[in-house]
This record gives sequence, C-alpha cells and structure tokens, in this order.
Amino acid sequence: MAEQHTPRSLIVTFYGAYGRPEQGPVPVAALVRLLGAAGVDPPSVRSSVSRLKRRGFLVPARTASGAAGYALSEEARELLADGDRRIYRSAGATEEDGSWLLAVFSVPEQERNKRHLLRSRLARLGFGTAAPGVWIAPGRLYEETRHTLDRLQLGGYTDLFRGEHLGFAPTAEAVSRWWDLAAIAKQHEEFLDRHGPVLREWSNGPDLGPERAYRDYLSALDSWRRLPYADPGLPAALLPADWPGERAAAVFAGLHERLRDAGAEFVRG
Repeated sequence: MAEQHTPRSLIVTFYGAYGRPEQGPVPVAALVRLLGAAGVDPPSVRSSVSRLKRRGFLVPARTASGAAGYALSEEARELLADGDRRIYRSAGATEEDGSWLLAVFSVPEQERNKRHLLRSRLARLGFGTAAPGVWIAPGRLYEETRHTLDRLQLGGYTDLFRGEHLGFAPTAEAVSRWWDLAAIAKQHEEFLDRHGPVLREWSNGPDLGPERAYRDYLSALDSWRRLPYADPGLPAALLPADWPGERAAAVFAGLHERLRDAGAEFVRG
C-alpha cells in the first residue's frame, strides 16, 4: 500500500528542510507551488498552514520584497533544532556509556492534561516503560530529555535518575518488555521497502533533475523524521539479530547526501 503523507506533516517537513530562518519567510504562493510539486493541492496547503498558525508553529511574516508569507515561530525553531540532532544522526554514530535514564513523574489530578503531555513527550523522546509510572531510555538521552522537559515547563513534575540494570532478567530480555521492538523494526522495514529503491535509482541511473530530487527528498525526510524517536538507538547487543535500524539510517543518510542540496535548487527556482 502506498505511504500516506499528510499535508500538515509535509509542510512541517518542508520547513525543517528548506524553511529555516536563514532562508527568510516563505511566500504563500511559493508554499502552494512547492507543496503542489509534492502532490498537495492548494486548498489543503492553505488549510494546513492555517492550522499550523493556530498551533503556534508558523507566524505571518513579510518577505524582503513585501510579499505575504510565513516563518517559523520561536518555539518551532527550538523544536526543529532539537530534532536535528536525531534526524540527521549518521548511521553508526550512537554513543553509549551503558547507563540507563529513568524518569518518574507525579502530576496533581487537577493538572492531568500535563500528565498526558508528559507521557506523550517521553514516548516521543524514545522512552520505554519499565513499570507503571517508570519510564526508561538509554543514558545518553539525558541532556535532550532535560532540555525538552525544561522547555515545556514540565521539569517540576519529574525526577530523573541514571543507573545500570542489575537483573534479574538478562538486559536483552528486559529490553524486549520495555519497548515493542517488533513494531519498531516494522517501521524500519517499511522505510527500507519504500525508500531503498529510490536510493538505488539515484545511485545507479542518470541524474533525474532538481524537481525529482526535491520530491524524493521531501518524501524520505517526512517518512524518516519520526523513526529516530520511535527507535531510541539501543546498543546492538541488546537487539534482535539483523536489526534493520542501521540499514534504514544508512539509506536516509544516502538520500540526504544526494538529494538535499539538489532539491534546494528547485526550491530556489
């Protein structure tokens, strides 16, 4: 079945790739044209931009020529900067010290919306569940976790601990309870099935031009950007044999190297 990219997700992905502050506000007409090249019709672009504006992700801004456009909000800039460290991580670049990070939180009942936000944010950071109310992640995620919780003003509800796993079950067995490894592996395999052939086509065939590079890169980035959060980057010794995560990361790295700058030519045009 063909992969589905929602208009709102593609717009967020576009801004992450080509709409950073140094590029200036993106004119509305350019957004319509560029998202149209990715298969999004003009009404869907406009309605998705309106929703992103209401959520505080985009803010109205004028371009240097005075045209109406949209730029990233300060919060969106921070969000994308946080994501860069994971999304553009090179295959095999994970550093491990063998420690685990535990997050335990307590939120008053009258603020249960923050409890939901905490749970969803920890899950999006890649935490697994060690026990009810006890979340776990590789120790190297401490700085990112602390920064994220501080930014969302959730640190006051949370205690963080760093330690080692001492049993009783082998750590590899415990990891398979803390995370749904089969579901994560399936996401990697789906990425490989869809985007692996695209990389081979670009590697083995003629140059397909800036527009095709832009379209293929936007699609790959939109698919990939969630995976480094679903997969916390566990040590290979704790994962099943033939884990597809590094192969998927290598395919994305190859597409990024080949297509990102070529796609920028189409955006500038």
